[in-house]
This record gives sequence, C-alpha cells and structure tokens, in this order.
Amino acid sequence: MQFPALVRIAQEVVAAAQRRLPPEVRTAAAAVPVCYETVPNDAILAEGWEPDILGLFVGHEHGAELRGDFAPLPPQILLFLENLWDYAEGDTGIYRDEVRLTYLHELGHYLGWDEDEVAERGLE
Repeated sequence: MQFPALVRIAQEVVAAAQRRLPPEVRTAAAAVPVCYETVPNDAILAEGWEPDILGLFVGHEHGAELRGDFAPLPPQILLFLENLWDYAEGDTGIYRDEVRLTYLHELGHYLGWDEDEVAERGLE
C-alpha cells in the first residue's frame, strides 16, 4: 500500500482512538502531536532501537514541561507506518488494530506510565 494511504488510515484510527478516551486523558492526548513516518530514521537507530520498531514516544512526559530537567525535544508520538504495515502482513484490519494499539501504548508513555503500567491498562 502507498504511504499516503497508510497515513490516511492511521489518522482515522488515531482520531477514533482519541474520541474513545476518557475526557481527562483526551485533553492530554490532544496536546501531543502524532507524526507519521515510514520507518525509524538513522538517529533513532543510532540510539539502539530496532529497525522494525512500530512506534516511539520522544520528548518530555505530560506535566514535565513544568520541571527544569525535561528533555530538549518537544513531546511527540512517532508511528512508523511501513513497519506497522509489514507487521500486519498487508492486512488492513490488522494494520488498523496495530496502529490503535501502538498509538495508545505510546500515549501511555507520554502520560508517564512505565511498561508495567501500560500493560496493566491493556495497552501493550
């Protein structure tokens, strides 16, 4: 599938997922941009991430902008659409599910939840 079509589907899925969030989480979710990339760039790979990573949260966690020790990057969720499409093995339904799950997982990191807390909320 062509990248613009993958982006369109992913945007629809993310918007639907945001509408289903509890109001207090929805407000926080609206504050963090979602960037749609093909695959991780060289800088991400140089940090030790696997080339087939599905998504990544970068920047400071929600609320950390009030502290002086936050990361220099603004918060953002990166979704690697070609990796998600490959993971789904070309199945649009699986792709939609994985985009939703990956977005929610990375949103959990933005909210400051560690891997265990993300798993407890069913976002893994």
